[in-house]
Amino acid sequence: MNALAVAFAIASALCFGGGLVLTQIGLRKLSPLAGAAISVPSSAFFMLALSPFVIGSEPVHWAAVPIFAAIGLIYPGSVTLITFESNRVLGPVIAGTLGNLAPLFAVGLAFVLLGEPLRPAQLAGLVVVVAGVAVLSSRPGEMTLWRSWYLLLPIAGAVLRGTIQPAMKLGLAVWPSPFAASLVSYIVSALVVLSAARLRTGRLVAEAPQRTRLWFVGVGIVNCMAVLLLYAALTKGPVTLVSPLVATYPLVTVPLSALVLGKSEGGTRLLVAVALTVAGVVLLIVG
Repeated sequence: MNALAVAFAIASALCFGGGLVLTQIGLRKLSPLAGAAISVPSSAFFMLALSPFVIGSEPVHWAAVPIFAAIGLIYPGSVTLITFESNRVLGPVIAGTLGNLAPLFAVGLAFVLLGEPLRPAQLAGLVVVVAGVAVLSSRPGEMTLWRSWYLLLPIAGAVLRGTIQPAMKLGLAVWPSPFAASLVSYIVSALVVLSAARLRTGRLVAEAPQRTRLWFVGVGIVNCMAVLLLYAALTKGPVTLVSPLVATYPLVTVPLSALVLGKSEGGTRLLVAVALTVAGVVLLIVG
């Protein structure tokens, strides 16, 4: 087990979990698209400002740039839009817990595309993760049809996040620079989100109080650090290790949501769901 990969992945999970709760506060004043049109470009500008100091005269490996750019069309931009909307309609805890589906797709694709081993304990971990999601999704007498459909939002986000991790691993094999990968993908994602905002609202940035805009700038920086740490972890360890560790971010979201937002959604059922998903992650790691 690579200690740096574990450390980077856990730090990424902390940032992802915190970012979900911070986003929930910002969405009280802005729509998901308007919030993303501030946070994602803020991340891109943040990376650009740091780039002369981080990569400086480092040679560019042009073969990796198209891979990073293609990933940027989906992640973090499109996934941010899905995550923000999931956060708005389902809350940060449920949105975060359903995000634990990402390892299912990441581990499976890593096995197929990268030849990473998939042992029996890891398969058992995937089954337990699915069981946790099933517990979370079942709300007899409470879940109406339209609300059930909303569950597809974080699931779609999990599919996309799980897909890009093996793809990014391929890109990092060509240019092992987490910063360059984050920089290129965020620039492309910023263009995607700003274009979506322009087409949808006629404006690049929505009208909002300065405090709200600054809040989403902060959200963008936290999410940017989460992505950068994720890519750093992928340069140091396999997807089958990194992806499940990053998926533990609901462990951050649950207590932080209770502390900051003053509530914990789902009660005992949600605690059981989180426990199952975390147990599945543990099986994936030790397997």
